[in-house]
Amino acid sequence: MVDPADVDAFRAFERRGWEALPGRYAAAFAALTSQAVDALLDAADVRRGRDVLDVATGPGHVAAAARDRGARVIGLDFAPSMVAEARRAHPGIEFREGDAEALPFPDASFHAVVNNFGLLHLGRPERALTEASRVLRPGGRVAFTTWAGPDEAVAFGIVHAAIDRYGRRDVPLPVGPPFFRFSDPEECRRVLRAAGFVEPEVARVPQTWRLPAAETLYEIMAESTVRTAALLRAQTAEAREAIRTAVGAAASRHRRGAGIELPMPAVLASARKP
Repeated sequence: MVDPADVDAFRAFERRGWEALPGRYAAAFAALTSQAVDALLDAADVRRGRDVLDVATGPGHVAAAARDRGARVIGLDFAPSMVAEARRAHPGIEFREGDAEALPFPDASFHAVVNNFGLLHLGRPERALTEASRVLRPGGRVAFTTWAGPDEAVAFGIVHAAIDRYGRRDVPLPVGPPFFRFSDPEECRRVLRAAGFVEPEVARVPQTWRLPAAETLYEIMAESTVRTAALLRAQTAEAREAIRTAVGAAASRHRRGAGIELPMPAVLASARKP
């Protein structure tokens, strides 16, 4: 049983973190996370004339891609500064502040609900999927992406290995769902069925993170993420420096030409509302 106090603390922690990150997150991750957008929208059958809800819209790139397909789209995020960033970047699209676990829309409002790497940042991802089912019309589709495990998503593997070697994980941070929970295709299928969906499908989307230098990986993880950045800040100064050095050395082994190329595949899960 999940402790409601833990969920509330985790939600507040995530919301504070994302409130501080809109510009930095977009600059650091947009070129990576946008690589999964077309596959995500295809899985949700997003096309002209469809009503689409983009949950955890962040800077609004998925919503913009749905609009470009001719869909009528609303983007939703729990961080007001992210909503402001999305409105600035994509004028003409409706963006709202709201809770993925209590969607502010009537039943059967949308043909599709999509979520690009946002499920990882929710205290109750199961409730978010149940809410997605509620606001979908019969026959509508849900689709979400998450990261493959750290053995495949190399950037996470590098950073986590360095923390395990030189730092510690038993630091005072809010308890949240396991970050790589939905890296497991069977867990994706299970949670979709539990939310009332049928015919769940799970696919792997290849992605490559291109960085200008090996040291950029540590800088991004320390300055443009929420959970990983908090974990790094909780280390001693000596441990952080050792982690920084180890991350740079490991990332440098992925040099291609003048830059660094890190495999960062996504897991894409989708299903249909009966």
